[in-house]
Amino acid sequence: MPATPPKPSSPCTKVCVLDAVNGLCRGCGRTREEIAAWGLMGEAERRTVMAGLEARLRAAYPVPEPSGA
Repeated sequence: MPATPPKPSSPCTKVCVLDAVNGLCRGCGRTREEIAAWGLMGEAERRTVMAGLEARLRAAYPVPEPSGA
């Protein structure tokens, strides 16, 4: 039986909501263009995009500091 090729890496969290203001998916942080091109990207390019997603999401949706009461 031939080996099944590994699934491509994906940051998808199944929370697919594109923000109208910044154009980012609120779940994974990718742009519409990145999502559309994902299947055509090589693994190295996917990993490069994924490496910056956490910082991208933090910058787009900063967590407010708790207010001291």
